[in-house]
Amino acid sequence: MTTGRRARLVVTVVDGDLNRRVGRAAVRLWGRSARTDASGVAEIVVPRRQGLNVTVGARGFGTRTVWEDFLASRKVTVHVYRPELQWPMYGATATRAQAQTHIRLRPPFRVVWSQGLGDLIEFPAVVDDGVAYIGNARATIRAISMRTGNVLWRHDTPHGQMASSPAVIGAELVYHLMGGQVFVLDRATGKQRWETSVGSPIESSPVVHRGVDYFGAWNGRLYALDLRTHRLRWTRFLGAKITSSAALDGGRLFIGDYGGRLWALSPRTGATLWVRDVNGRIYGTPAVLDGRVFVPSSTGGSLTAFSTRGRYLWRVYTGSYVYSSPAAWGGGVFFGSYNGVFYGVSASSGRIRWRVGTGGSISGAAVVVDGVAYAGSFAHRIVGVDTRSGRIVLRFGHGNYVPVSGNGKFLLFHGYSRLYAVEPKRAVTRMPAIHHQRHLRHERK
Repeated sequence: MTTGRRARLVVTVVDGDLNRRVGRAAVRLWGRSARTDASGVAEIVVPRRQGLNVTVGARGFGTRTVWEDFLASRKVTVHVYRPELQWPMYGATATRAQAQTHIRLRPPFRVVWSQGLGDLIEFPAVVDDGVAYIGNARATIRAISMRTGNVLWRHDTPHGQMASSPAVIGAELVYHLMGGQVFVLDRATGKQRWETSVGSPIESSPVVHRGVDYFGAWNGRLYALDLRTHRLRWTRFLGAKITSSAALDGGRLFIGDYGGRLWALSPRTGATLWVRDVNGRIYGTPAVLDGRVFVPSSTGGSLTAFSTRGRYLWRVYTGSYVYSSPAAWGGGVFFGSYNGVFYGVSASSGRIRWRVGTGGSISGAAVVVDGVAYAGSFAHRIVGVDTRSGRIVLRFGHGNYVPVSGNGKFLLFHGYSRLYAVEPKRAVTRMPAIHHQRHLRHERK
């Protein structure tokens, strides 16, 4: 509808994760503003133009600005997202606790869609604003719609190898390669913005704080790369190969090395705050929760706990490699071992609460969502265990390394080379069952 040289525009605001309309959202365009009604709808009269930036904000949601051409229709829908329901980096948060504490999704699940990724998935997708970003072992990065499973864009990294997750940083996506490169892409298009190299393989997934990306490399160096200036803030030689990702908590940066040392460093300068030994090399990533840091040791076959100030607390031995990065949640710590056992232990004492056999060695990180601890194994399946009782509540027939990420609507289960979006069975199916059953038959083993 138009009025003279003006147009009446109708904007509907929807929670992009939960697909619910958002009332009392502020809508701004062309210097005009309005709030949505209880049905999530706002009407604004503006001068007639072919296109306008629409900015939407609501309590509990991130502010979002989108370009709408208004040519096909005077009615548009804008999706907004709650920051706490996103999964923007490996481990869900900078503490690398591998626990998403706000998502409320529990088994039993049904598959909504799946998408093949062409090669091994060793590290999980990250998710933000309705899009999953994931790289395979050949460093092909895909942006995938969480709603439909469609690939929005694909970025092929020439001669690339990748053994980490990307991270979402504002309008950019940052990822690391085994060739030693750091790449930054435009999130919306997948086009490369810039790259740099440290000259040594990187297995650390990015953790970014105040625009600085912290990561280790095989050459034993820890780097603090300013993503705004494209220059190193500082670098430290720790003396042994680093595959661990860094964790940040309380003004301390934690990372392990192949010398069997856990380092606590200043994020600002790289200065050592304290360093402690465990009983073997550290391959995986420490997790931090409630003043404690939990550290896996591959050759030591154990999980060790320290206070975040460096005091030794306890150690659990498994008798086999512990490559698995632990998950920490609700007074418990959860991790797997090469002996095929998934462990739930007390965070305060290290007492083993439960053990669950998975049928295959566990190499990837454990993950906790809504009171369920998940582990993938080389038996090519994912197991979900109730964190308190130790009861198995899910067996999913595809899996290998890190099992789960997602958002407030769907969890993402990671098979060997295929990604599956699942939702609780009580929810409405968004894809005919025959369609996703066809996808299940294509899972690589």
